[in-house]
Amino acid sequence: MPVSLPPALELSLDLLRCPTCRTRRLHPGRGALRCPAGHTFDIARHGYAGLLTGTRATSGDDPAMVQARDRFLAAGPYAPLRTAVARLAADAAPEQATVVDAGCGTGYYLAGVLDRLPGARGLGLDTSVRALRSAARAHDRAAAAAWDVFRPFPLADAVADVVLDVFAPRNPAEFHRVLRPAGRLIVVRPTGRHLAELRRRLPAMVTVDPVKEQRLHRALDPFFEAAVTERIEYRAPLAGRQALDLLAMTPSAHHVSRADLADDVPLPDGVTVSVLATAYRRRHR
Repeated sequence: MPVSLPPALELSLDLLRCPTCRTRRLHPGRGALRCPAGHTFDIARHGYAGLLTGTRATSGDDPAMVQARDRFLAAGPYAPLRTAVARLAADAAPEQATVVDAGCGTGYYLAGVLDRLPGARGLGLDTSVRALRSAARAHDRAAAAAWDVFRPFPLADAVADVVLDVFAPRNPAEFHRVLRPAGRLIVVRPTGRHLAELRRRLPAMVTVDPVKEQRLHRALDPFFEAAVTERIEYRAPLAGRQALDLLAMTPSAHHVSRADLADDVPLPDGVTVSVLATAYRRRHR
C-alpha cells in the first residue's frame, strides 16, 4: 500500500528540488516524490523522504547510537543547551521562518527551535535512517529527508531563514546558497571542557581538536561573518545509565572498549556541558 504524504513533508515540498536534476521541483505521487523528468524518491513508512542517490553515504549514527541518544536526550541533561540554541535561532528568525537542520540526528534541536517559533516550519537532513525515523516524528512541523550534508543540498536557492548545525558536519558553500540574504547560520560545537569528567575517566574517548576554532573560521570566513557567539556551560547531573548513554551516542562509542568500562572505573555522576554557539551572517558574494 502506498505511503501517504506526511503533513510536515507536504509543508516543506516547495523547498525541495530533485537531487538528480538539481532544478526541478518534486511532487507527490503513489507513495513517492517525483520530478517532471521521471526521477522517483521513496517516502519511507516512518515518514521521511529518501532523497539520497548513487553511492550511499557511509557516515551516520547506527541504531545503537540513536537509541542511546533518544534515551539520553529524553532524560533532559541537554535541555538547557536545547533552550539556548532555540533562543539564538529565534532571535535571528522571522515569525514564519523556514529552518533547515543539517545533520539533524533525531530532530531534538530542530523541535526546540520550532517550539520557540510557532509559525515556523522545519526540515532535517541526515544520513542515518534510524535517526530519521525519530526526526520525522520529532515535531508536527518538522519534515525529514535522507541526505549527505557533504553533497549539494536537494533544496532551492535562498529558501531558509535559519540553518542549524549542531555537533554536525558542515558544508559552508551549501549553507550560504540555501540561506536567504538576511538568514542566519547557527553553529554549535564543543569546547575543550565539554564532558571533561567523562574524558578523564575514559582517555580513549575522542578529544576536541585544539585548533578546531581556527579550522572552523577558515572554512566559514569566505561565506559568513560571526554576528554573536555565546558560551553555554553548565554541570549536568547524570543518573542510572545516563553516562553510558552519553558515551554511546557519540563517536567515542567506537573507540572505548569493554575493558575501558570495567567495574573498577566508575563513571561520573555529572559532566560539564561546554559549547560555543555562534550565529553567523551570510556574506554577500
